[in-house]
Amino acid sequence: MSSLPAGFADRAEAFLATAGFDRAPWMTVAFAGGVGAWFVLPGPVAWLAMIGASVLIAIGAQAAWRGHDGRAHLHAAVTAVALLIALGTGAIWMRSATVGAEPLARPGVSWIDGRVLSRQNQPAEGRVRLVLAYRDAETGTARKVRLNVPTQAMPATVAEGARVRVRARLMPPAPPMVPGAYDFARTAWFAGLAATGSAIGDIEVVEPTATGGSVASIQRALSAHVRSRLDGSAGSIAAAFASGDRGGIAEADEVAMRDSGLTHLLSISGVHVSAVIAAAYVLALRLLALWPWLVLRIRLPLVAAVCGAGAGIAYTLLTGAEVPTVRSVIGALLVLAALAMGREALSMRMVATAAFAVLLIWPEALMGPSFQMSFAAVVAIVALHEAAPIRAFLVPREESWLSRTGRRAAMLLLTGVVIELALMPIVLFHFHRAGFYGAIANVVAIPLVTVASMPLIALALVLDLFGLGGPVWWLAGQSLDLLLGIAHYTAAQPGAVRLMPQMGWGTYALFIAGLLWLALWKGRRRLWGFVSIAIAGGMLLVTPTPDMLVSGDGRHVGIAGEGDRLLVLREGRSDYARDNLLEMAGMKGDPLAIADWPGARCSADFCALAIDRGGKTWTVLLARSRSRIEERALAAACERSDIVVADRWLPASCRPRWLKADRRFLDANGGLAITLDPPRLTTVAARQGDHPWWTARRNAAERYR
Repeated sequence: MSSLPAGFADRAEAFLATAGFDRAPWMTVAFAGGVGAWFVLPGPVAWLAMIGASVLIAIGAQAAWRGHDGRAHLHAAVTAVALLIALGTGAIWMRSATVGAEPLARPGVSWIDGRVLSRQNQPAEGRVRLVLAYRDAETGTARKVRLNVPTQAMPATVAEGARVRVRARLMPPAPPMVPGAYDFARTAWFAGLAATGSAIGDIEVVEPTATGGSVASIQRALSAHVRSRLDGSAGSIAAAFASGDRGGIAEADEVAMRDSGLTHLLSISGVHVSAVIAAAYVLALRLLALWPWLVLRIRLPLVAAVCGAGAGIAYTLLTGAEVPTVRSVIGALLVLAALAMGREALSMRMVATAAFAVLLIWPEALMGPSFQMSFAAVVAIVALHEAAPIRAFLVPREESWLSRTGRRAAMLLLTGVVIELALMPIVLFHFHRAGFYGAIANVVAIPLVTVASMPLIALALVLDLFGLGGPVWWLAGQSLDLLLGIAHYTAAQPGAVRLMPQMGWGTYALFIAGLLWLALWKGRRRLWGFVSIAIAGGMLLVTPTPDMLVSGDGRHVGIAGEGDRLLVLREGRSDYARDNLLEMAGMKGDPLAIADWPGARCSADFCALAIDRGGKTWTVLLARSRSRIEERALAAACERSDIVVADRWLPASCRPRWLKADRRFLDANGGLAITLDPPRLTTVAARQGDHPWWTARRNAAERYR
């Protein structure tokens, strides 16, 4: 071994030996890194190369450092990290091959005769969402599809296990509309969904549900009971807390909760599960302490932990056992185990263990904002409270109750600020927006929910057994109205939300690496994480906003930079298309139709406009209809244009100077993000690689053609 590598190895060994950090969390980070690499790398060859290279590194570490006992820490670290990266890549690859379902080849209308797997009432949307399993009559293929059914067409007796017959309009799960937008095709792949759609006409019940009293039916009954006791938005949120049913929450309230940084309170996860388990633990501990015989013979924390675990598991099942809830209950059970054994209840090792358990079962959860945000928040809390200055600030001391209360309030505010800063890159990456007042809102909202709203709802449900819950329901409604008031007031403040364009994978990776370094190292070494965060921040600030966005079907085009409103080709009735274009352009307000913009020349078939960027004028031609156009005139118009976009196939004679994005091009490449200064084209296909949800869609379409 040369002197340079040997010297580097010695310095690395000395660093690891004296760092004084917990190595277990880094093992989870390595496993997660392998999972993330599978999503980022383009295809099977790269995935095999990642696994092979990791295994070879582990073998090389064993061979290179054999006999170097003085490098035990480095040897163990390199071997473990390499093997866990390989394990993570292999785990997500296997998961994808096991649960993925080939999507429907094309949109169409067909009759479905299948079993109901799940039913979700969404009264705020005026619909019921069903997941059905059936066998395709033409191909014999077993499929799982998701249908939206109007409430008036949905029999109340249809529940899980029932066999129904319905005529439905189906379509394959949609890929991202434009680069960086939400990838429903990927979500549907891991959910096993082959198509989504809507019912046409009424549903015919062929066989009713065989057995009653399922958890899902109990959940729906509980939700309906809560909404019958509390009207309006407060009742919908109370139903969400009690049963996990968010279908009754109005869109305006959802938006306000999101923009105020409080939307996490609507999803049953850490806050809710922790409140239920803590209440059960404390209540069991206090009640059992009244029994002297038991106190003298059994460790009460152990019994109370069992009671808390039972309450947490029951609440998880009752609220639907979604991945965020399961993830939260796993972490809470680890905390209970630590309390029962007399060990530290909340530590970075416990958080890492919970994350590893979740990723081992659902490795695809790593890419979802729910996983990233919940664990980032917990890691931020633990890291903050493990910091030496904070420990010194919180050490018990002789002081007045006013000073003690002020200290706790300051700590609560600081915790909220740290959580908001930790979550900001994640929120920007997934939702292209960040709230700036969420920390202050959460300081009030989280205690309000955990100390007032949830206990009042639980007490009211118990008192309803005796017909005495009315006054308590009124109090619960007041607390929830206060929660909504905080959300709407916060969201309405100037600058409450900042929109930003899509963050690149490299920028995001630097943010996450810096945050993990800050959280998992000890002492001054952790400050090196700010270097990575500063570089990522600089990269984000110079990330250009796309000048043009084109949907994968070519029907929706957005042009930014021409005033303070987004120019769109078609206004239409699709809120989904409008919202995607606005988010990816980093703009607010109502878009303006290109036909109404003074700088555009539009006919019934085409719109032409000029865009000035970087001292150059770009001529853009956009198709508005599918009417037949005389080829010579079309060719002449294309020749005068730099960019042509159409939702149909254009003849070979159409040759613009830079880009022809017609149906053929868009089918192969998906949605587009176009930057004109300097010229740059980003496609959905470039980010999808050969991942199965993209290749399966393409292969199914080719077989149909």
